[in-house]
Amino acid sequence: MNNKIIECVPNISEGRDREKIEAVLDEIRAVPGAVLLDADPGADTNRTVITIAGEPEPVMEAAFRVVKKASELIDMSKHSGAHPRMGATDVCPFVPVRGATMDDCVEYAKAVGERIGRELDIPVYLYENAASRPERQNLAEVRKGEYEALSEKLGTDEWKPDFGPNEFRPQPGATAVGAREFLIAFNINFNARDHKRVHRIAKMIRELGCPKRDENGVLVRDENGEQIIEPGIFKYCKAVGWWLEEQKMAQLSMNLTNYKVTPVHEVYYKVLELARAQGLVVTGSELVGLVPLQAMVDAGRFFTRIQKRCEGAPIDRLIKMAVHSMGMEEFGPFDPKKKIVEYAIDEAERPLIGMTIAEFASELASDSPAPGGGSVAALGGAMGAGLAGMVPNLTIGKRQFLDVKEELNASAIEAQDLKDRLLNAIDDDTFAFNKLMDAFRMPQGTDEEKDIRKKAIRNATKGATLVPLQTLRDCVRTIDLAKIAATKGNPNAMSDGGVAAQMALAGAEGAYYNVLINLSNLKLKKFKAEVSEEAEALIRSAREKTKEVADFIEKTLKSEIKRAATTDEDEEED
Repeated sequence: MNNKIIECVPNISEGRDREKIEAVLDEIRAVPGAVLLDADPGADTNRTVITIAGEPEPVMEAAFRVVKKASELIDMSKHSGAHPRMGATDVCPFVPVRGATMDDCVEYAKAVGERIGRELDIPVYLYENAASRPERQNLAEVRKGEYEALSEKLGTDEWKPDFGPNEFRPQPGATAVGAREFLIAFNINFNARDHKRVHRIAKMIRELGCPKRDENGVLVRDENGEQIIEPGIFKYCKAVGWWLEEQKMAQLSMNLTNYKVTPVHEVYYKVLELARAQGLVVTGSELVGLVPLQAMVDAGRFFTRIQKRCEGAPIDRLIKMAVHSMGMEEFGPFDPKKKIVEYAIDEAERPLIGMTIAEFASELASDSPAPGGGSVAALGGAMGAGLAGMVPNLTIGKRQFLDVKEELNASAIEAQDLKDRLLNAIDDDTFAFNKLMDAFRMPQGTDEEKDIRKKAIRNATKGATLVPLQTLRDCVRTIDLAKIAATKGNPNAMSDGGVAAQMALAGAEGAYYNVLINLSNLKLKKFKAEVSEEAEALIRSAREKTKEVADFIEKTLKSEIKRAATTDEDEEED
């Protein structure tokens, strides 16, 4: 899970004709590496919201194909629907999910927008974080007047598109391509029949806020007679309170447009407080659509912290903590594989770490060249990181360790992250090896084919080198955390800290060997020199640090044995 993952959410102006919708979706399905996570058609809006995720290149390709197919099938001159729109593909935002930054997504948006304009001859406006002008950041401003206004807007300097022709194209209209943060649709449920009180809470928390009132409930106005608006509690929060007829309950419905600034758990916790003040009881919540893994991990750590427990728990436990603490299963089970973006993408892509220990050992012992030493090295490091995280969990909560609580908590969190990264490296190493084997199998009948094959082998060998190099880095850091566990954690778990260091050292040694063997097959002098220098420094550090941990543990425990021997009473042996 080390690759960049992004999401793209194209909205096409067709929500009624299933045949046309499926034709557009088939374009996504035809792109290797692009995962179709969701397609939500609406008859009233005559619009389908499509969610694509994966690594940048396939997602960008799939997004372009969506725009192309939609422009061929949808005639905007005949379109009608309740939702604002201006094109066959109305909007096409790119969203960072994992490993990618907002700046990355801005570049992806520009690249796809430029291609749409150049190859499809469709006017393209950049919006939100990708906007070329401040006034175009707000999608509502870009789309003002909708499709019907395009014939007058296009052709003017003011409304010249960022890409494509500055002229009206009746069939495809225009497309807005942008970059934004992940939007989380989050609802909180109440035991109330009066949704007006819930809507009052919505106005208190949403960024838009609500009109200010005095102590008597009278609207407060400024010197010009205009209502004074009090901003809401949370930025990037849109909220409304309404009645759910089917469930017979009131609901607070929200769109959180930047969960990094306004986290789900903080909103939920604040709403609990406001609900009590209104005499309301929150019964649970629900996530509509998908959510980034980090949002759930942050929520799990938040509620774990409230319980004064170690936040460095395994990810699956943090997810359960978040789900249970916010009552997210009121309307049905919360399946992480379907609700969390990264899991929906990565499902079934990590065969080795899904094996039992016995299955993995048997696969190792077979005549298959992969998995091999690189995967085993990553497994050793992961086991070390797991132990380095276990010791703080056995320590935090005991009064005698309050002075090291913060350090151990931070160490446990990092250990869990390292454990997950190293676990994924088990499969990453095999993926890299298989890619190298594929390169060797490429045809070499012509000079051009030979050149292509040579470059593919070189690039695959670099990749096969960089995976164990990262494993080596992670193992060295794991030894640092093992030292913290052994020297500052619960003394009863000191040996676990020592084993953590030894397992991480084994992983580091194995990764180091894999770096060396791959470098021996490369002829890239600069790359070899840089990687060799770093690998040598890392393995030297790993060996020195592990010896420090071992010396400390042996000295401490042997001293304890001697001390105990002076006070022990002789016992008759059986």
